[in-house]
Amino acid sequence: MTDRAALLNQLKIERTEPAAAPRRGRLVAIAGAAAVVIAAAAFAAVRLADAPAEKSEPGVARVVETPPSLSPAATATPGASILDASGYVVARRQATVSAKITGKVVAVLIEEGQRVEAGEVIARLDDANTRAQVAQAAALVEQQRANLTAARVAFANAIPTFDRHRAQFTSAFISAQAFDDAKARYDATQTSLDVAARALEVAEANLAFAQRNFDDTVVRAPFAGIVTVKAAQEGEMVSPVSAGGGFTRTGIGTIVDMESLEVEVDVSESFISRVETGAPVAITLNAYPDRRLRGRVLAIIPTADRAKATVKVRVAFDERDAGVLPEMGARVAFLANEQR
Repeated sequence: MTDRAALLNQLKIERTEPAAAPRRGRLVAIAGAAAVVIAAAAFAAVRLADAPAEKSEPGVARVVETPPSLSPAATATPGASILDASGYVVARRQATVSAKITGKVVAVLIEEGQRVEAGEVIARLDDANTRAQVAQAAALVEQQRANLTAARVAFANAIPTFDRHRAQFTSAFISAQAFDDAKARYDATQTSLDVAARALEVAEANLAFAQRNFDDTVVRAPFAGIVTVKAAQEGEMVSPVSAGGGFTRTGIGTIVDMESLEVEVDVSESFISRVETGAPVAITLNAYPDRRLRGRVLAIIPTADRAKATVKVRVAFDERDAGVLPEMGARVAFLANEQR
């Protein structure tokens, strides 16, 4: 029995842990915490690198910050942006073309997207009334010309008669009263000639006015450009003065000179000192974010918007692109110096 107990005691396993075990556990815990911190930092760095660039709202400039001890010019690299702003493409030369007179449209010769040249006919109005006015004015001119011819004949006949009466009066062959009567008739014929000449001038002016109204029934393009809006249709009434209660058009169409496209942006007055006329810029259209167009500051409008505390800046394109259209959104980066 004693031998069996001794054998069982030999089979027991000692479960006492070494004294260094608690210290090893603390080291493992510290290593795990350090691994978690490193993983979190790496995740934040990836998120920051993948985050999209900050977008500035239209009309609000985004400033590129520089260390306080250095000026923007000193720290900027060639072609670096010192100020970003958003705006829109606008046309400095565009017009809503209308007829100069009120009339009924009989033909519209334009469509959206069509290019027109200066002086090209884009619409025609009903010219029946103006054509009749021209004919009437022309007839009055002919009538006044006939009256002038008659007055000239009468005055030509009065000249020798008056000369004869004057000679007779000088020789005392006629009385003073007879001479006065002859002179009065001479003066009347001369006055009639002058009146007939002025009446002909008035008739010719009326003819020119009627002819101008007739010419105004043909609407022409004021300059070369692209038609962006076709406003009127055949059969509608157009008037340059009033919309006529909503039943009368005020324009035929809108023409835009694509050579006058530029970008307008509003820059905060706090940073307008960073913008100089003629300075280079990089223009990126919202429609084509992968394309950068070169430009320059065309003008700084010499007034500020009190409500928004901004100053309007006009930016011109150095190169023309067929993809640039009016009212497109654009981002402008004002550069420290030009990168060629």
